[in-house]
Amino acid sequence: MSRQTRVVIPKHRLLRRTLYGLLLAAPLLPVGLACGNSEDCGFGHETMKGGTVALNPDGTVPGTLSCDRCPEQDDGVHLINCTASKSETAGRADVTCRYMTCMNDGRRPEGLREALASQSGDALGALFAHAAWLEAASVPAFLRLADELKAHGAPESLVKAARRSAGDEVRHTRAMQALAQRHGATMPDVDLPPFESRSLEEMLLENAVEGCVRETFGAFVAGWQSRTAQDPEVRGTLRTIARDEVRHAELAWAVDAWAQEKLTPAQRQRLLQARQDALRILGDEVEAQRLPEPLIREAGMPSRDQARTLFQGLSTLVA
Repeated sequence: MSRQTRVVIPKHRLLRRTLYGLLLAAPLLPVGLACGNSEDCGFGHETMKGGTVALNPDGTVPGTLSCDRCPEQDDGVHLINCTASKSETAGRADVTCRYMTCMNDGRRPEGLREALASQSGDALGALFAHAAWLEAASVPAFLRLADELKAHGAPESLVKAARRSAGDEVRHTRAMQALAQRHGATMPDVDLPPFESRSLEEMLLENAVEGCVRETFGAFVAGWQSRTAQDPEVRGTLRTIARDEVRHAELAWAVDAWAQEKLTPAQRQRLLQARQDALRILGDEVEAQRLPEPLIREAGMPSRDQARTLFQGLSTLVA
């Protein structure tokens, strides 16, 4: 983003003060898994069985599996992959499904269809592939925001900032794809139906949820990773991404501030309620978070206790 755009999009001082305070405390917070015992620490809520499949004709376990047998989970809990191991039943292999809750949410566009992460690679590869998918999905979200801001008469500075944010997300996608490929994983395709026109309030409701809450929390998580990831390549990648994500969050709050005078009291109340509802749902996801140790150590993902601290900072900001 150019120096001129940084001047016309004011820094959100409370957002930055909250984030910097949280990051300064990063080395002092416990790095443990925040789980009661090792059996609790899996992907998402828990590892689940997905039925059985036939062994190969030579008696070996299939190397490539369809995860269609895996049980569906609640929103926010994503299927990462499935593996097979020989069953006690002759000629069969047990399928094990692994889930995780990803807290690196960006600006998810309306209608985005959830995707399975890469079927190859390790846990780190699955995390980075999912992050790349979210970054890629944010590109059309920002382009749509730019078009809608222009259509609704927003200042040109906001329109340009939204377009430049889309460009940022293209770079973020490539960076996260590189990390995923390093761990043997590939990014899923982004499945997004064509956008339809919508009202100013509908645009702002999405901005309240995906920008003021989700994207702001994503900036907090990226900042945390940039300080705590033991993998130096991850730290360097997230350092750049975190700076951009803070500005994207500031754009969301700037759009929210611009629109206040254009809304009726009832519409402003609905906007406030949407932020509060999104905050509550995110809080539930944080409480359900259970990540394996490599994601916390190598990728710098916050443990559940650390995520609670980040969430408390976000709650203060949103309130």
